[in-house]
Amino acid sequence: MTNNIIITISRQYGSGGRLIGEKLAGKLGIPFYDKELITMAAEQSGFSREIFERMDERASSSLLYTLSLNPGMAGGMTGMMDLPLNDKVFLIQNNIIKQLADKGSCVIVGRCADYILKDRSDCVNVFICSDMADRIKRITEVYGMSLTNAEREIQKYDKRRANYYNFYTHTKWGIATNYDLCLNSGIIGIDASVEVIRAYVEGRDRFEGRPAR
Repeated sequence: MTNNIIITISRQYGSGGRLIGEKLAGKLGIPFYDKELITMAAEQSGFSREIFERMDERASSSLLYTLSLNPGMAGGMTGMMDLPLNDKVFLIQNNIIKQLADKGSCVIVGRCADYILKDRSDCVNVFICSDMADRIKRITEVYGMSLTNAEREIQKYDKRRANYYNFYTHTKWGIATNYDLCLNSGIIGIDASVEVIRAYVEGRDRFEGRPAR
């Protein structure tokens, strides 16, 4: 690639979105961030990694009201002491995602990265979905989850991710108009999803890299 590109991956639970993002980053030769964000947030904030794992992609109820009283708070750590822990985690990861995007091309999974980076012209936002039957098959075969609990776990994680996204972004998780690409990994497969995103990114890169006529 000749141009900087940030690819965000939002995903339904069990759709293989994380694996797609990881493989895509490898193909493009750029950094990949998912759980790595938890480690970075813990190191920068001084909070334990366990706190970020427990609060990861979970919404609280007070951030919007707090920010309405103090809009400048979203720009950094100042004034965060009285926030609920969930909101502190969100704001810390928000800042880290912006820092990573400023450093250069990368793939970022989840955590409202598409919304956080919405004002950047070098950002491609992707949503990965799959049919329930395909997701059940994946989490039982890959994650070793029992067939009895699989659908309930999928619904629980999807609800959690939707609540988190909807709360912190004022928009709706999984709506096609929020993304540049929406792919059904259960139909086209993991590797084909990687290739579709790569073709889109590289085609866009070539187009934007052409000299003006």
